[in-house]
Amino acid sequence: MINFNPLELFQTKGKIKKVFREAKASYLNRIRFAVGMFYFGMGLSFATWASRIPDIKTALHLTEGDLGSILFALPMGQLIIMPFSGKMVTKFGSHRILVFSLIMYVLCLVNLGMATTALQLSLGLFLFGLFGNLANIAVNTQGVYTEVLFRKTIMSSFHGMWSFAGFSGALVGLGMLALNLSPLHHFIIVGIVVLFMVAFNFKFLVKAKEKIKHKDKGEKKKLFVKPDSALIWLGVIGFCSMASEGVMFDWSGVYFKDIVKAPGPLVILGYTSFMIMMASGRFLGDGLINKFGRERVMQISGVMISAGLFTAVFLPYLIPCTIAFMAVGLGVATIVPTVYSMAGKNPTVPPGEALTIVSSVSFLGFLMGPPVIGHIAENFGLQFSFAFIGIFGVLIAFMVSKIRTTA
Repeated sequence: MINFNPLELFQTKGKIKKVFREAKASYLNRIRFAVGMFYFGMGLSFATWASRIPDIKTALHLTEGDLGSILFALPMGQLIIMPFSGKMVTKFGSHRILVFSLIMYVLCLVNLGMATTALQLSLGLFLFGLFGNLANIAVNTQGVYTEVLFRKTIMSSFHGMWSFAGFSGALVGLGMLALNLSPLHHFIIVGIVVLFMVAFNFKFLVKAKEKIKHKDKGEKKKLFVKPDSALIWLGVIGFCSMASEGVMFDWSGVYFKDIVKAPGPLVILGYTSFMIMMASGRFLGDGLINKFGRERVMQISGVMISAGLFTAVFLPYLIPCTIAFMAVGLGVATIVPTVYSMAGKNPTVPPGEALTIVSSVSFLGFLMGPPVIGHIAENFGLQFSFAFIGIFGVLIAFMVSKIRTTA
């Protein structure tokens, strides 16, 4: 009989295979490159969508409020799949789920370019968010496995690849606008590129599977355990940073088009400048933290986020806004990686539980920030909504001192 269940194709067994643990340095570097390309493919796909939001908004005749409501569909898709992503990765293997989910992610991207109504765009974004979250869990699991093989921290470089892909996607978007290509043709071209990346690199992913540890039958489960106070502060800091980051992803192009009145292809300049500095900051972040310390870097980063957003509000012109968005990019670059690193080293809570608490709170900022901004902009204007998010940077700088006293 023909098996119509595609997930059966993704079953795997065992821990990290011996061939990976005893591989030569050259082969390990090939693995690292392959995993990095999957991060890059995910970042490129998301940046491609983000770079054409202003054009899709115009083509579908959407207001800021309409766009804000539609953007809710993406986090809804992510939230729906979130309880199952980890279980699927554990059962079928991160390497197989990553290939499957990234292919579907690309197909969903192309589907977004085909939307002709607000409802179609909403459904497309729901699926885009669903497979995006599944791919995100799988690719970060691959990043963890690769770190184990290298026996040193390399996760920040993977996130740097994602950010670099965002910058690349913005440049590609600029070229597509200059060529007057529609979002659909743009998305198809990028989709083909990402599929080639998958084809040339999937064989080098780490073949591994996590084993589920069962608790003793006599052990009682607690329904609620109060999280460590330091983890709460870290989660709120991550929330503020990721809310700022999410707003820049989804609204920077709209801001340059509607407020800055950037001419033609320069409408994407704000997003591009933001992504360049965020990618650069992530590649350089470890060195800055080692030199100046986590707390000081995070405080300076918070101030840069606020300064950049307030500058964009009070000086809504091309050059000042470009510089302002660069400052925001540098500001958000190191905060979330640093928050995750500090959470994993919490002395009272196991790393896995600590990261679950902090990442859950942080990710809500990325999911909820952009849609909320749309509704604030509808009632008070886009500049006011950016000023509102600008307050988050000041809160970050303040809350770092709370971590220092409670951690």
